[in-house]
Amino acid sequence: MMAPSYASPIPSGFQTLILLGPGISLNTFTSSGFPKCLLPVANRPMVWYTLDWCYRMGITNITLITPPDNKPQLEAALSTDPHLTSLPSPSPDLLAPVDLTLTTGTAELLRLPEVQSCIKSDFLLLPCDLICELPGESILDAWQVSQSALGGSTLRSWDTNGPRTLGMGGEAGGRRGGLAVFYQTKDREESVKEVPDFVATAPLEQDEAPIVSHPPDGPAALRYNLRKLVLSMPMDTLKERMEEQKGFLVRHALVKRHAQVKMLTGYRDAHIYAFPYWVKQFSSLNERFESVSEDLVGWWAKAEWQTGLGQKLRLDEIFKKPNASHEDDDLAIEEEIDLRAMSTTKTSCKDSPKTQFASRIQHSDAESTELTIPPILAYIHSSIPSAPLVRRVDSSALLLSLSLRLAKLESVEEAGRAASPFAHNQKIAYPAGVAQRCTVTKTDCLLDRDVTVAEKCVVKESVIGANCQIASGARLTRCLVMDGAVIGERCQLTGCIIGRRSQIGRESNLKDCEVQDGNIVPEETEAKNEKFMVFEGLDEDEDGIDSDDVGG
Repeated sequence: MMAPSYASPIPSGFQTLILLGPGISLNTFTSSGFPKCLLPVANRPMVWYTLDWCYRMGITNITLITPPDNKPQLEAALSTDPHLTSLPSPSPDLLAPVDLTLTTGTAELLRLPEVQSCIKSDFLLLPCDLICELPGESILDAWQVSQSALGGSTLRSWDTNGPRTLGMGGEAGGRRGGLAVFYQTKDREESVKEVPDFVATAPLEQDEAPIVSHPPDGPAALRYNLRKLVLSMPMDTLKERMEEQKGFLVRHALVKRHAQVKMLTGYRDAHIYAFPYWVKQFSSLNERFESVSEDLVGWWAKAEWQTGLGQKLRLDEIFKKPNASHEDDDLAIEEEIDLRAMSTTKTSCKDSPKTQFASRIQHSDAESTELTIPPILAYIHSSIPSAPLVRRVDSSALLLSLSLRLAKLESVEEAGRAASPFAHNQKIAYPAGVAQRCTVTKTDCLLDRDVTVAEKCVVKESVIGANCQIASGARLTRCLVMDGAVIGERCQLTGCIIGRRSQIGRESNLKDCEVQDGNIVPEETEAKNEKFMVFEGLDEDEDGIDSDDVGG
C-alpha cells in the first residue's frame, strides 16, 4: 500500500481551526445525533478531507471545535476509524466549549473563552465539509507574500509572554490582511445546483500582486486569481436589500476608492479563511457578529473603503500605535541634549529644541489620525474544467454527487504515484465478496471492505460502504450506501442515499430517496423523492414516512 505524500510541517507555528457544524441541511442523517463531520464521502469520513488538506500543506497544529454532545463520538472515531488513524502525527486536538450549541453562529464561536485561549498565532479557519484539491501551500504563499511583506514589521512589544512581533499599525502577529477563497458554482460536472454568494472585488495594485508557487498544470502564478474583496454577502441578503431599496445601491466611497469593481454572482464562499492573529481580538470586540462569512468578513471588506466604518467596528483599538518603554527612554535622552548649544555656528531661534521636538511629534500624530484598514483578499478559483476540485458538501445532493465523482478516480493500484490524493488503494477492497455472476462497473464504482454482492446483481456508478450486503437480483444506479446497510432481493434503487445499518425490503423500487440510519423500508415499497425517517413519538408502523408530511 502506497503511503500518501505529505509536506513537511510549517515552521512558523501556523495553526488551523476546523469548525464541526451541525449539518442542518443533512438532517436525514444527522438528526439522530450522528455528527455531520463523520458522514462518509466516497467511503471516508467527511472531516478526513479537511484534515488531509491541512497535513498535505504542512500544518500539524490542528484543533477540531465541536459541541460537547458530539465529543464522545469524535474521540472514538479519531482513535478507531482506519482513515483517520492513518493520518500523520500529531493527531488533531479536540475542543468542546461548554457554551457551544448546534445553533451558535461561527463568529459567536470565535468569542467563546475556550476558543479565544486556543488561538495563539495566525490561523486558518476551515469548515469540516471541505473537499479541496487546490494546493494549500500556494494559498498560504499568496497570503504571506502579499500581507506579511507589506504589513509586517520588525517592531517589538513586550508583555507577560515575552517579546511579540507587531505590525505596522501596532497589531500583534506582524501580518495585517486576510484571505478568503471563492469557487465557481456554474458549469460544473455535477448537475447539483448550489446557491452562490454575491461577491464584489477590485484588482490589486501592481506592487501588491505576488508571484508564488503553483502546480505544474496550473496557471503561471496564483496572483492572477487574487483580488481585493470589497463586498461579500449571501444572495438572499442581497435580494432582501434590493427589495427594500428598490434596486442595488452603490456607495460613492466604493467607486471613489476603487475605480474598477467586478461584481460576481456565480461564485460561492468556500469558507477557507487565512486570518491574522488580530482577528481574534476583532471578533471579541464586535459582539453583534454572528457569522464569519457574512458579518466578520463582510464588514471587514466594507471597512477598507467606507469612511468611519473602521472606528464603528473598533478597529482603531486594534491598530493603535505601539508604546515601547525603551523608545521613550531614547526620546528622553534626545530631549536633554541641546546640540545647537554646543555648535560654534549657533543660530538664533526663539523655540527651544524641546519645543521643536514636541511640535514634530504633534504634527506626526495629526498625520496618522486617519485609520488605515488592511484589505482582505479574495482568491477567485478558476472555473476551467481542468481546475482542481474545490467544493463544500453541505447538502444531500452534494454528498451523493461528490461521492460518485470521487468514485471515478483511478485507484492507487492503477495509477501509482500519479493517483489523486483522494484515490483509494483499490476500487473493490474485498473482491472475494463479489459473486461471479453479477455486474459491478469498476471504473465508476467504489466498494469498501467486507462488502458482499450476490449473484445477478447490477451495480453501476455507486459507492458502497463497509460491511454492506446486497442480495441477489438487486440493481443499484448512482447510489450511496453507507456502512452496514442491507439491500433486499430484486430491489431497484436509483439516485438514493441509504443510511448506516438501514434495511431495504425486497422488491422495493426507490428513486431519488433518502433513508435515515437504522431505518427499515417495508417490502415492495414504491417511492420517489421521499425521505424515510424515524421520529420520536410516532407509532412503530410509521417508520417509513416522507419527512415533508411532518415538517421535516
